[in-house]
Amino acid sequence: MSNPILQVDNLRTHFFTRGGVVKAVDGVSFTVNRGEIVGLVGESGSGKSVTGFSLLGLVDPPGRIVSGSVKLNGEELIGKPWQELRAIRGSRIAMVFQDPMATLNPVLKIGTQMRLALLAHEKVSKKAADARAAEALERVGIPEARSRLSAYPHEFSGGMRQRVAIAVALLHGSQVLVADEPTTALDVSIQAQILTEMRDLAAEMGTALVWISHDLATVSTLASRLMVMYAGRIVEEGPVASVLRAPHHPYTAGLLRSLPATVKPGEELQQIRGTTPSLLDPPVGCPFRPRCDHASDECAQDPVLEAEGSRGYRCFHPLNLDGKTP
Repeated sequence: MSNPILQVDNLRTHFFTRGGVVKAVDGVSFTVNRGEIVGLVGESGSGKSVTGFSLLGLVDPPGRIVSGSVKLNGEELIGKPWQELRAIRGSRIAMVFQDPMATLNPVLKIGTQMRLALLAHEKVSKKAADARAAEALERVGIPEARSRLSAYPHEFSGGMRQRVAIAVALLHGSQVLVADEPTTALDVSIQAQILTEMRDLAAEMGTALVWISHDLATVSTLASRLMVMYAGRIVEEGPVASVLRAPHHPYTAGLLRSLPATVKPGEELQQIRGTTPSLLDPPVGCPFRPRCDHASDECAQDPVLEAEGSRGYRCFHPLNLDGKTP
C-alpha cells in the first residue's frame, strides 16, 4: 500500500552510559499498513523492545533517539513536544507490555483505571466511560464484563490481566498497537486464545499491530510479515511463509534450526554458536560475522539491506535465493 499507517525510517536509539555508547537501535526502517500484523523477532538484547519503546517516545535517559523518523499516518512523532506526544500516545498509538502489572495499578479497580485512561484523552461521563470499558473487556473475551469493572487486578488470573491491559490499549480505537511479548508468561492455551483474539481485532478494527517477541513459532502463527532483528538492526524481512520456508540470512536460518520442532526426539538442538555481541563494542562490519559459518573477509564491511521483491536481507552471502531450503 502506498500510504502506510506507520512509517519508520533509519531510526537510531542510543544509550549513553559510563562504559560508552550502546547502539540499541541502529538504523531500523520499516512500514506497517492498516490492519496488518508485523512480527519483530530476535534474541534478548537484539534491540526489539527498545524499538517498540522508541515508536511511542518512551525512551528515558540515559537513552535517547538520536536520529531517524517515525511517522504515524504521515505525522512526524520524533521531536514533538512532550504534551503533544502524550496526547497521541494511548489514543492513536498504544502499547501492551509483557507484564500487565506494568499497565495496571494494583490498588485501583479495573473500572476506575479504564475510566481514567478514557478521561486522559476525552471528556466523557462516568456512565459512558463504564459502557465503553465494558465493551472493550467483552471485545478481548472477558465474560460478565460489566461486573468485572468493580474487581481489582489481583482478582484476575495472569491471562485475564493481560486481556485487561489489551482492552485498555484499545479503548480509543488506536491506529497502531505495539505489543511487547505480551503472552510470554502465559500458558500455551491462554496464549493461543489471546493470539486468536488479537488477529480478529486487527481484522475487525483495522488496527495495525507490531508484535515483538523472541518466540519465532508464536509470531509465525499471528503475523503476515516478519522482521528479524540482530544487534540493533533488521537483518531480514519478508512474508512469514517465505522467510520460514527459505531464510536468506544465516542468523534467521540458525534461529529456525534451533526450534524444537526441527529435530527428532532425543536429538540435541542445533544452537547458534557463540553469544550475541556487546553493543558497547560491536564487531566491525556485519555484527553476526563472529558466529556465522559463511563469513568471509568481505563481511568485515557493513552490509546494506538488499531488496528482492517482497524480501529484504543484510548479508554478503545470502542463503536459499532460489526460494528452496537445501
